[in-house]
Amino acid sequence: MNNFKSFITESKNTHMTHIEDKVIYGGVKGTREAILALRSLRDMLKGEHDGSVSVKWDGAPAIIAGTDPRDGKFFVGTKGVFNKNPTVYKTVADVNASSAPSGLAAKLKDALKYLPELGIKGVIQGDFLYSKSDLSATTITGEKYITFHPNTIVYAVPVNSQGAKDIKKSKIGIVWHTTYNGSSFESMKASYGVKVSSLKTSKNVWSQDAMLRDLTNMTMSKKDTAAVNEYLSKAGFLFNKIAGSTLRQLENNQELAKLIEQFNNTYVRQGQIIGDTNRHVNALMKWISDRYAKEITKRKTERGKSAQQKKLDDILSFFSPKNKTSLKYMFDLQKVIVLAKLRLINSLNKLSKVRTFVKTNNGYKVTGEEGYVAIDKIGGDAVKIVDRMEFSYNNFSKDILKGWDKPGK
Repeated sequence: MNNFKSFITESKNTHMTHIEDKVIYGGVKGTREAILALRSLRDMLKGEHDGSVSVKWDGAPAIIAGTDPRDGKFFVGTKGVFNKNPTVYKTVADVNASSAPSGLAAKLKDALKYLPELGIKGVIQGDFLYSKSDLSATTITGEKYITFHPNTIVYAVPVNSQGAKDIKKSKIGIVWHTTYNGSSFESMKASYGVKVSSLKTSKNVWSQDAMLRDLTNMTMSKKDTAAVNEYLSKAGFLFNKIAGSTLRQLENNQELAKLIEQFNNTYVRQGQIIGDTNRHVNALMKWISDRYAKEITKRKTERGKSAQQKKLDDILSFFSPKNKTSLKYMFDLQKVIVLAKLRLINSLNKLSKVRTFVKTNNGYKVTGEEGYVAIDKIGGDAVKIVDRMEFSYNNFSKDILKGWDKPGK
């Protein structure tokens, strides 16, 4: 495959595109990569291809820690580390002088206190899962767990397991997933994975990498394999129906691509599946027109109104009959990619050793992991695979309690 790695390693790890959205943003090359990535993951899960899978933990906040290349001192920070003027914390006084909310400030102080014990070389990033006060002994459907609830997902470890014993001894928990290399924060490149074996051990820090496991010995069921094969065959058929010129136009018009993604996300947030794709294309055009009509109304001068009208006209000029037909096939392809992705996620969820739930006013409900990053050891590529319907519903639903909804927080 060539090359999801460019999306992962050429910039900071602050956002990764969902695999189906490579069709919108990636042009011919990106669309082909999305299909090939699914084939590669299928082969990993069949035990026919060397690779591994990283779990996307639903932690908060993102923690970046290590040695400041400017002065050689240990620091911690969040994603502000990669601002034009990096925001880093090296002392408790730095945290106290910041505008960080009290909950975040407490976690930054814990990180400053305990992470130096790991002897971090360079700069790495992970998800902060818990401080000592976040751990709870919880009984769910008759089974006792140690739980922590950093964000949307509640993580539950059977109370008598070795993992639970290690967690109870620790002061903080972090899962590492990204390594940075470079002589300055500005020039650093991100690469997936952290060699946690090179870190020192500390009873105060439950420190893990995000790898689920090597998949060379994994066997996907025949039923799931057959379903994924059918979806991939259909994906190839639909890919050939899409005009390359349409894909290239979208690749070169990221503003329109972003609008398409935002429109599709309105369905995801409502838990709705895209139906008839011809209607979806027409609904997209109406949504864009309505969006710009509001912007035109907001402008007080004729010059301002004319500028917004020109933007709308320029965007709508994309929707020629040829491009509308190709866009219909693009949406069909996205739907098939999602179906294949969900089958693969179903197999991956069976491998998790930590139970995952969401908390409602009526108790706990089983859910899957936030998602996965599949890593091809041969090609070096990585791609994000998430059940957006389930996770988005959990993330936005008022019925699902979040980690910050706890009393006193």
